[in-house]
Amino acid sequence: MRRGRPAPPFAGPCAALWFAAAAAFAQTDSPPSAAPPEPAAAEETVEIRALELDFGLEAKLHYRHSEQLANPSPFPFPPEFLPPGQTRAFQETVNEGGHFELSVLTLLADAVWGDNLAAHAKVDFVDLYDRNPTSSDREIDVDELWIRFGSDPARLPDSFGLYARLGKFAHFERQNDRHLESYGLVSTAFNRFEDAGLEIGADLGRHLYLRASLTAGNPLFFRDPNALAGDNGTPEQDPRTHPNPEPALRTGFPILYDAEVEDLDLDGELETGAGIGVRFGDPDGAAFFDLLAWGYRRELADTVVLEGTFYGGDLDLLDGPFEGFSLPISGHDKREVGANLRAGAGGLSFFGQYVAQELAGMDRTGYEAELAWRFELPLAWAVGGRQLFPSVTPAARYSRLEPEFAGGSAQYPAPSVRWEWTKLDLGVRLAIVAGVDLTLEYADNVLTRADGRELSEDELLATLRFRM
Repeated sequence: MRRGRPAPPFAGPCAALWFAAAAAFAQTDSPPSAAPPEPAAAEETVEIRALELDFGLEAKLHYRHSEQLANPSPFPFPPEFLPPGQTRAFQETVNEGGHFELSVLTLLADAVWGDNLAAHAKVDFVDLYDRNPTSSDREIDVDELWIRFGSDPARLPDSFGLYARLGKFAHFERQNDRHLESYGLVSTAFNRFEDAGLEIGADLGRHLYLRASLTAGNPLFFRDPNALAGDNGTPEQDPRTHPNPEPALRTGFPILYDAEVEDLDLDGELETGAGIGVRFGDPDGAAFFDLLAWGYRRELADTVVLEGTFYGGDLDLLDGPFEGFSLPISGHDKREVGANLRAGAGGLSFFGQYVAQELAGMDRTGYEAELAWRFELPLAWAVGGRQLFPSVTPAARYSRLEPEFAGGSAQYPAPSVRWEWTKLDLGVRLAIVAGVDLTLEYADNVLTRADGRELSEDELLATLRFRM
């Protein structure tokens, strides 16, 4: 795979956007008082809402236990690429065994002025589980940075409404009401990370809505679907500077996924997206139903430079490290079509997603479903005027990924990208007090190799989350 220089951070264009928004919001004092109204209109008043600022801090502590698994790679790596005494390369569990770790510290900032103007920032520090695409990625990451004009798409409208969001933001089809800390196979592969550009939407009354986006497009790379992404092509693995490397983190068993946008590069062809949805009820009410159909399209680049790896993204990744070791690719098209279903009643909620993808002539499908039930616990203890253990939420998620990558070289270095993968996540989230919760979950992974043999790479994850 071709090497490239490190990509510039995302900070530039969107930081300018954020500061421009901040300048617009700088009038935090009360507006100047108007002249006294005429007596005939004294009963008429106009309410002007002041700027509302909100800041938050979140931290996550984990205990993680990952099952050890190794599988030989068919690629004939030169001896200097291999650890001392090793004659062939292996795909291996990223970091097996039990580990206590701090995964992230997050700063959140929101600015709202009335119903039609808002801005949001989310900055992660440490970012262990989302370092993208390797552990050598930057440890401070601007996850979201956007400004919105118009109605709030998260609220159920009473009538017709329009909005436009500019900056770095989550895909409009992504599941936002997540009940587990882990991710399913579909959410990992297709919409885990934010994109950068423009999103617009229209609410055609309470029941019908439209969404569209024009964005940079997330570069294609690969990662292990469990907590840690795995290291592939890090500077510590470069045989020119570190012959016979022995990295602390292994490759994992990666799947192809849409990695994070790390800079706002608008030179190439942008990704276009569109969706149409229908909804009934209210997520905050007794029952709700929301069905969304959506699609995306862009042209894969010949290569994409990514922070923390000398492997190139997009076609460079699919083409293999040397001529003759490629996946069965043809053309540059990258297309996804899919559908989401959200439904619930009371404390019971369901989220399902189906995706069909064409990736440089190769087909891949995936589906994912999560069922969760949040129920309130009776008041038994209180701490500082706050209820202790106010609620508990058990959740189960099933996901499956089915690549159809027949043909090409049988010696492509990462055979796991061709395998069928099934993941069952079972967990429970216990609220301890307001702003503090504990999530316990177990991932049952079944990887089916091309020869039909099944492998297992299970993982236990416990997460203590603090938010204020």
